[in-house]
Amino acid sequence: MSPISRRGFVRAAGAAAGFAAMPAWAQGHSLHATKGGTPIRVGFDEVRGAVIDLAVGHGPRMVQGRKGHGVAVNGSVPGPLIRLREGQNVRLNVTNHLSEDTSIHWHGLLVPFHMDGVPGISFPGIAPGQTFAYEFPVRQSGTYWYHSHSGLQEQQGHYGPLVIDPAGAEPAEYDRDYILLLSEFTPLHPHRIMDRLRKGEGYFNYQQTAWADDYPLSAADRRMWAEMRMPATDIADVTGSTYTYLANGRGPKEGMEFAFNPGERIRLRVINGAAQTFFNLRIPGLPMTVIASDGQNVAPVEVDEFQIGTAETYDIIIQPTAEAYTIVAESMDRSGLAIATLASRPGARAAIPPPRKPPLLDMGDMGMNHGDGAHSMDGMKMRDTLLLPPDVTVGPGIDMVSMAPVDKLGDPGLGLRDVEHRVLNYRMLAALEPNADTREPSRLLELHLTGNMERYMWSFDGEMYSAVHDKPIRFAHDERVRVKLVNNTMMAHPIHLHGMFFTLVNGESPAHQPRKSVVIVQPGASAQFDLTADAPGDWAFHCHLLYHMHGGMMQTVTVMGP
Repeated sequence: MSPISRRGFVRAAGAAAGFAAMPAWAQGHSLHATKGGTPIRVGFDEVRGAVIDLAVGHGPRMVQGRKGHGVAVNGSVPGPLIRLREGQNVRLNVTNHLSEDTSIHWHGLLVPFHMDGVPGISFPGIAPGQTFAYEFPVRQSGTYWYHSHSGLQEQQGHYGPLVIDPAGAEPAEYDRDYILLLSEFTPLHPHRIMDRLRKGEGYFNYQQTAWADDYPLSAADRRMWAEMRMPATDIADVTGSTYTYLANGRGPKEGMEFAFNPGERIRLRVINGAAQTFFNLRIPGLPMTVIASDGQNVAPVEVDEFQIGTAETYDIIIQPTAEAYTIVAESMDRSGLAIATLASRPGARAAIPPPRKPPLLDMGDMGMNHGDGAHSMDGMKMRDTLLLPPDVTVGPGIDMVSMAPVDKLGDPGLGLRDVEHRVLNYRMLAALEPNADTREPSRLLELHLTGNMERYMWSFDGEMYSAVHDKPIRFAHDERVRVKLVNNTMMAHPIHLHGMFFTLVNGESPAHQPRKSVVIVQPGASAQFDLTADAPGDWAFHCHLLYHMHGGMMQTVTVMGP
């Protein structure tokens, strides 16, 4: 039999028909002009109150001498910090100055479904020249963010931080409160990026030419990867070859600083607002105490590094004592860094560590053990051999299936498995306040994350999302369900559920399973969470890698009314 390739073995005429059935935003069509506009400011102001006005517009951007065109909220990238208080009511008037529809999704917020901001699922979108008023009670506290759910505007700068102060006392003590919002800049239009990914997903991976000579691989490993026709460094779809990685909108050479007095306790709210990048974050010489994840308090845990997936947030407490420290947010494939400095005086700097070698995928990331092998096969034989459940659609949307995915909630993430210092993983998280619902789940729902790399098609259970032919995942009101996500691909996926928190099944008691709204499902792995379906309405459920979502890895979750 010919060797399997995750880019190339399933080919069928049905792919064209499936692509044509997708909505325009998923096909990569560009609708808005890229000329003119007011130059976009770097960094963000703060807005607060019962009524907040936001304006979405476009204009030129400049990052470290590279020019591009952007979409901004209130004229800046990131957009303004929205600061709210638990228990208040808020009205956010969003006016669209673009020549195409726009939207704002309040990531991680518990809002009525028609205020969630997902065109085609929960509201029609905001037309050019129109204003939409989002109104809802603020029912929680913590660190969150907001972003467009229209087209690929998020990649162009349509995002910003959102912090909700608690009605009562904070569980952690600190002297300063800072936000570190990580993201990317590219001069390329995002639809051009999507087009290139569809023509060849390895286009932006400049690490694939000489990887075999630079890493200690056995002869058997080299033969295996050669047969797979892919490099073991194929970690990220879009890399530092086109991205400049940003800290609060600033490139690594643009001097992002956080001031402090030695000995102060600093709360750093880390938000991954990137379109496509996982970051591994560390502060050499300074331990970090994680106190919250996705806005939800966790029992404090001290670490030296952690991986933050796209759309996740982590709150950390640090206590710097030296003159300066470098905050290093390294892209998971190690093709670039976002940099900020903790400075006790203006201009103080600490050393920037040299880049680490890119990590390598291994047989475990393929969901198989050494020697298991993989074979080209037609759809029926694939299902029979790999024991896919009958509701997984086998066809042109699947080009590889992991043979034996296992739970990897204890995996710190690619590139962090063999470092000598302490690294966070999901098994180290525990809810600080007990969960309200600790009922035993009444059923198990298993969903497979699937894809075809060569055609850049992504899906749940082999079916790409289409607003026309949507098949919602249905939950009864207040139903308690355990969801098992099985990643049959060789890429990590940050899966986000709108409108509700779930609790990770990570070994903690049901009362202390950590509450999350995003979970990274590692390559060739599975992850489980418990969900109480207490938010009636239609909700988006998708991979938060922007180009994966637009490539089809999205679904609607419908919670029936009480």
